[in-house]
Amino acid sequence: MIVRRSIFICVVCCLLAGVGGADMSWVPEGWKIESPSGWDVPLPEQSLLAKDQKLVFNNGAEPETFDPHQMTGVPEHTLAMAIYEGLTTPHPKTLEALPGMADAWAVSPDRLKYLFHIRKDARWSNGDPVVAQDFYRSWKRVLEPEFAAQYAYQLYYIQGAEAFNRRTSKDFSTVGLRVLSPHLFEVTLRAPTPFFLELTYFETLMPVHLDSIEKARKEGVAWTTPERLVCNGPFVLAEHLPRQHVTFKKNTRYWNAKRVFLEEIVALPIDDQNAAMNKYLNEELDWVRSVPAPRIEEATDHPDYYVQTYLGTYYYSFNVTRKPFDDLRVRRAFSMAIDRSSVCRFLKGGQMPARGFVPPGIPVYSGYQGPAFDPGAARKLLAEAGFPGGEGFPEVELLYNTSESHKVVAEVIVDMWKKHLGVRVKMRNNEWKVYLKQVEGKDYQVARRGWIGDYADPNTFLDMWVSGGGNNNTNWASSAYDNLIRRAGMTGDPKVRMDLFLQAETLLVESLPVVPIYHYVNQGFLSPLVGGWEENIRDLHPFQFLYMQILDD
Repeated sequence: MIVRRSIFICVVCCLLAGVGGADMSWVPEGWKIESPSGWDVPLPEQSLLAKDQKLVFNNGAEPETFDPHQMTGVPEHTLAMAIYEGLTTPHPKTLEALPGMADAWAVSPDRLKYLFHIRKDARWSNGDPVVAQDFYRSWKRVLEPEFAAQYAYQLYYIQGAEAFNRRTSKDFSTVGLRVLSPHLFEVTLRAPTPFFLELTYFETLMPVHLDSIEKARKEGVAWTTPERLVCNGPFVLAEHLPRQHVTFKKNTRYWNAKRVFLEEIVALPIDDQNAAMNKYLNEELDWVRSVPAPRIEEATDHPDYYVQTYLGTYYYSFNVTRKPFDDLRVRRAFSMAIDRSSVCRFLKGGQMPARGFVPPGIPVYSGYQGPAFDPGAARKLLAEAGFPGGEGFPEVELLYNTSESHKVVAEVIVDMWKKHLGVRVKMRNNEWKVYLKQVEGKDYQVARRGWIGDYADPNTFLDMWVSGGGNNNTNWASSAYDNLIRRAGMTGDPKVRMDLFLQAETLLVESLPVVPIYHYVNQGFLSPLVGGWEENIRDLHPFQFLYMQILDD
């Protein structure tokens, strides 16, 4: 057994040359600088760095896109963190917002305005400077109604952004974004937003190089190919062979390239978890982010296996305008016929049964528990809906993306529905891109879904279900729910805010456009050769902090 040797030394990475250019005259009177002075992340001991700085990992799916403003899934987000950087970047352990393209920021006394100082050494991969105008134009792109970004609502916390995106205002000057100089970007919020800085490192708020995008558009070619994609992150896209691999190389123009140790990253799109696990055990992979349920016991015996808390919920969604799921009684019957504890016991990975949508672990929020497992009550509800004992129930289909674990869960739950309700449900799986297209197009009856928190706040699990929301692919709409989320977003009182979220979650879980099944754990295999990898509840591991290390026997 190889034991990982601690190779950290007490050196803090503070490579931010002169925060704000050393001249703090840009900070308005009375405002407070709240940015860290640097990256408080230990450096590895140079003598123990491996010569071959190449990381190979399984990303689980073929990426849907390399456009950060169109991304919706975890596989895409992982890759975005390699090639783009927002105003901030997450601390690998605490997830605190660290300086990224902004080397400093200040906040107004009422916490409604943020002023970001764009670092003067920030460059795009083609050598162009990164300036405040890049963020202004990129965020405007996200909010343009015609662009139809599913995550546009992540900018709704900005004054006037929702009105512009929903076409109730056509004047973008009413949106709270101002370019004060090439290196000063001001953002005005509609209300104090505790998690706003965490959003600034989310992919939807990352900048894109719009001049190169426009040039590619005029030439009639894709801008996201390796030879054309201009990025600003620690790595550049070097090669993409669909269904084979995506390769990234170190970006020598990245502002902190001296702090980036990996020279190459290879992401594989293996959706067969057994195949991925076998590749890891054969030392062909350095990191695998999931484990097939039937092999959990085998995995547990391996020294490289890990299982950690994960801020996410696994659930099924109903298309509530498709019969028979337009009937709340049917949706409730399907929910109450699921024995979630049995599902978790079958998975064996430490997952927690979920009857509420917001996972535990978020400070000062208790959450709501929905319908419990009750087969008798479920059968009664189905009979009231006109299907006694499942008689006359139409053929329905459960959609899931290709994955051994999703298949196992689907088989277990479909069997429960048959046993307790007397209904037959077909299962259909599709590869990631096709699956996403069907869900986003609402071309399904029941679909496997999962949601990982974009930040540690109930809002990230609840604001997606507002009427017409970009990620609300259920056709469910409730003006009462919309009002609760809107009020929660406008209040500065933490207690009132959490109470409004509780009311919203109660309405969501009782209306059942979605059926929570379990709360995730983060499980996988990590080679002891990988250094700089830290446990955190969102499974975010910024590549600029990772490295390959030498181990003692």
